[in-house]
Amino acid sequence: MIKNYFKTAFRNLLRNRKHATLNILGLGVAMAACIIVFLVIQYETSYDKHLRGYDSIYQIVTKDKDADGEHFSGGVPFPVIKFLRQDYPQYQFAELMQNYGVQVTVVGAENKKFREENGVFYGDADLLKMFELRFLTGNADVLKDVNSTAISRSLAEKYFGNWNEAVGKTLNIDNSEFPLQVASVFEDEPANSDFPFQLVSSYEGFVAHDKTWPFTDWGSNTSSHQVFVKLPRGTDTKEMDRQLALFEKKYNTQKKETTREHFVHALQNIHFDERFGSNGDHSTSKTSLYTLAFIGLLIIMMACINFVNLSTALAVTRSKEVGIRKVMGSSKAQLSMQVLIETSAVVIVSAIIAIVLAWLALPYIKNIMVVQHKLSLFNIESGLFILAITVATIILSGLYPAFIMGNFKPVEAIKNKINTSKVGSVSLRRVLVVMQFAFSQILIIATIIAVGQMNFIRSSDLGFNKDATLVVYLNSDSVSRSRHDAFKDALKLRSDVKEVSFAFDPPSSDNSWNSNFAFDKMEDKDFNVQLKQADPNYAKTYGLQLLAGRFLSSGDTIREFVLNETMLKKCGVKNPQDAVGKMFRIGGRKPMPVVGVVKDFKQASLRDEIQPIAMFTQKRWYQTAGIRLSSTNLGKTRDEIKTLWDKYFPEYVYNASFLDENINKFYEAEQRLSSMYKVYALLAIFISCLGLYGLISFMVVQKTKEVGIRKVLGASVQSIMYLFSKEFTILIAIAFVLAAPAAWYLMNTWLGDFAYRINIGFGVFAIAIAASILIAWITVGYKSLKAAIANPVKSLRSE
Repeated sequence: MIKNYFKTAFRNLLRNRKHATLNILGLGVAMAACIIVFLVIQYETSYDKHLRGYDSIYQIVTKDKDADGEHFSGGVPFPVIKFLRQDYPQYQFAELMQNYGVQVTVVGAENKKFREENGVFYGDADLLKMFELRFLTGNADVLKDVNSTAISRSLAEKYFGNWNEAVGKTLNIDNSEFPLQVASVFEDEPANSDFPFQLVSSYEGFVAHDKTWPFTDWGSNTSSHQVFVKLPRGTDTKEMDRQLALFEKKYNTQKKETTREHFVHALQNIHFDERFGSNGDHSTSKTSLYTLAFIGLLIIMMACINFVNLSTALAVTRSKEVGIRKVMGSSKAQLSMQVLIETSAVVIVSAIIAIVLAWLALPYIKNIMVVQHKLSLFNIESGLFILAITVATIILSGLYPAFIMGNFKPVEAIKNKINTSKVGSVSLRRVLVVMQFAFSQILIIATIIAVGQMNFIRSSDLGFNKDATLVVYLNSDSVSRSRHDAFKDALKLRSDVKEVSFAFDPPSSDNSWNSNFAFDKMEDKDFNVQLKQADPNYAKTYGLQLLAGRFLSSGDTIREFVLNETMLKKCGVKNPQDAVGKMFRIGGRKPMPVVGVVKDFKQASLRDEIQPIAMFTQKRWYQTAGIRLSSTNLGKTRDEIKTLWDKYFPEYVYNASFLDENINKFYEAEQRLSSMYKVYALLAIFISCLGLYGLISFMVVQKTKEVGIRKVLGASVQSIMYLFSKEFTILIAIAFVLAAPAAWYLMNTWLGDFAYRINIGFGVFAIAIAASILIAWITVGYKSLKAAIANPVKSLRSE
């Protein structure tokens, strides 16, 4: 019996191979999309779960309040941990300091210099035990020695060729006076870790050797300095938060009226909380994962609906077969089983195709998803998911057609009396197609808006010149600083170099250095100012516009200030000229005069409002050289400037990038989101078209005799095509009415993250509905034309 089921299923699929191909293609693409969505969600939710104490580790984080609202940081002031250990001796605390973008030199090996963007992690033995580093040689006690360091297996192999040969070798971090000996090698952290430990050194050594950080200052805070605590299961974290909220008021003798608070933040939430950024390569909001899962679910539902539409359309043509089977003794269950086996065959083939498509697509996922690491398709979890989605698709796709065909009455079936009411209402299919096109139109509208916002970002006036500007990253140690001027002079001698400026960072960067300040009356304001240290040529190099006064004069230390428009507005100064000559103070420093005001420029991404900015000279903190070029061959010029760099700074790695490339990195997530919308919009349109094809196939079968009668009575081909197209145009219009408000709400919410954004105009919706109607007409056109030109004699002869 089972063999007969499969043989019959094969014959039916072969006989209706066009519809079978459409079903397999639609289901295969939809299932592949679902598999990829599952892999991405599985990866994102697996962060840090390799730790046994995953659900017991918490980070102490900071919330600052001012007139602009609440500001969050994953860091805490340096003195905090001393008093945490004093107040909570029963808990295990660990301290971490990450120094990003360091240079590592292998001592004794010529030209072995490496730039490590993840930098060096300074920690203690408690930190490494808490995060369970797996040592291949040595152990966590290595960090008790301030002159020792531990490195990962991959770094050891990069530096020395074989990790077994690393122990005993010497490394130098940023050419410091304190070289470190490799005492331990540990296994690489998995890619799904928010803590990419590669180079770990003693925190005590960091405190002893680095004199630039304010280790006793409560007022300063950096996200690079973090504190973690391991709490026993069942600890009342809310009570601990209440105590930590008053922590600084209790111990910060420098500023008792502080509004800063601390609280515990679970490690299992770190990867999903965008308030604090990410310790690893990125953070992901849970809302985005829910959205992704919802999109995947809708796509597979759309494909199943298409299958039902196509299957029930074919059911009418198989009515005689069903009638004969029933007359010959087939039961309802047997007929239903036949349909389910045919469905299973289609879905299983679709699943195989989906696996192949997903495998082929995985290398390109990084272009449309935040995940930049290789995803594993072949594992137990993926296998179970594929099995589950296959079974679910068989049930969703097969039950309704099986139920319909199993209920055919044999006499009506043999006499070809099966009509619309016997195989399900056309109205139901209309509703399903409306839903499909509504979803596809939402994605079309989302794509148009996302692309429009990205174009707006690319064309926006940032308030400075970002084109043909090379940013070379400097080192700020005393030896390097002594060569800065000579390096600048050598650059100016080049004919392709227009301007050169040394500064802490370019006008737009991901750095944020804030301070309290006082203006004019020397009373601290209730908001902070963003600091930018720059030389006198900064405005000319980057094209900043002066509104009043002059720019900074030469000096190695702070002597005067230049403010931006926003600073004046927030301080109540309407005329920029009125600010010139007023006194300005940052922190607890001596007040100094304001000598100029510059027009506002975007200091970060367009997601953020322009902040009040104070600019001043301070050579000690110059870490970038901005070089405006005139050469058309920018790549060649960058390489030639490297030759100059190697002459003046032979002990350091050359690290340079173009400013416009750096700015584009601000929007990598948005670029990927835009690409993801494009891909899923195309998938939704493709599957919707299959659904539309299924419905038109059903309607053509039902209206065969009607079309024949119309043609006999003189109807033209155009009028027959209009008969079908009119109905689907109305359906798409209804879908648009449903989709437009939903799309507007979703994308208006997304645009709400941008301080500077496009307006959602009528044109967006007009393009969306026009595209949908055009796609529908093309899809419907083939079937309706075929029905319109059919010989009416063949349509009516059985009547």
